[in-house]
Amino acid sequence: QAQLVESGGGLVQAGGSLRLSCAASGLTPSRSVMAWFRQAPGKEREFVAAVSTGGRTTYYADSVKGRSTISRDNAKNTVYLQMNSLKPEDTAVYYCAADLRGPVTSLTYGTWGQGTQVTVSS
Repeated sequence: QAQLVESGGGLVQAGGSLRLSCAASGLTPSRSVMAWFRQAPGKEREFVAAVSTGGRTTYYADSVKGRSTISRDNAKNTVYLQMNSLKPEDTAVYYCAADLRGPVTSLTYGTWGQGTQVTVSS
């Protein structure tokens, strides 16, 4: 059974940094585009970043471009999201996703993690 487990969330002051991790099991991450999404209270889940199977191509939402870096280590079955210069509006539950079935930035991924909370204080 495919499973994604996120970690690395927490409380950080504005301007700070966090690195989120997503450990995959029961699937072959090297064969799947991997992505991060986030959902703030009262808002819809939105795309944050994605990385191609080989890690050479990355995609970012405009809201995080230049402040975040997505990467993957296929040997460790893990995807990372390094977030810098965090803002209060980055506060959300961050979800890892795999098994892409449609456009990279859409919600059409077949496997989702349980999410990790990121809270940025002003």
